[in-house]
Amino acid sequence: MTDPAERRDIQTREDIELVVKTFYQHSFQDEVLGPIFIDVAQMDLDVHIPIMCDFWENILFQARKYPGGMGMVHFHLHTLIPLRHSYFMRWLAHWEAAVDEHFAGERAQTAKAHAAYVAETFGTHFEQLSQQAGVTGD
Repeated sequence: MTDPAERRDIQTREDIELVVKTFYQHSFQDEVLGPIFIDVAQMDLDVHIPIMCDFWENILFQARKYPGGMGMVHFHLHTLIPLRHSYFMRWLAHWEAAVDEHFAGERAQTAKAHAAYVAETFGTHFEQLSQQAGVTGD
């Protein structure tokens, strides 16, 4: 990671793509998240990365490219494996590291802040669903 003073802010879709690809490189190697992404969700990154770039373009550039549906995708995944709050906190740590590895600035901070909001919201929601269903532990 370079010194934040040497890093520029996120400015383009290509910048977003760099963060998203870095995030998935790290996440696929994570002992908890990797198997969820690879074995359970069976993610096809060639399909998934453009969707994620659309999502982050909406957040960072108000591009209006991402049509929504994130909640339903995660709910479906939750039916395959109970999603825990701790999983979303790991996701957030990888996202923040990916942003910080390449960028610093207002949009970089916005990307991390929005990810923190998503991680906490989804983490709490799916943890509550797990508890209501009687699923305990990680």
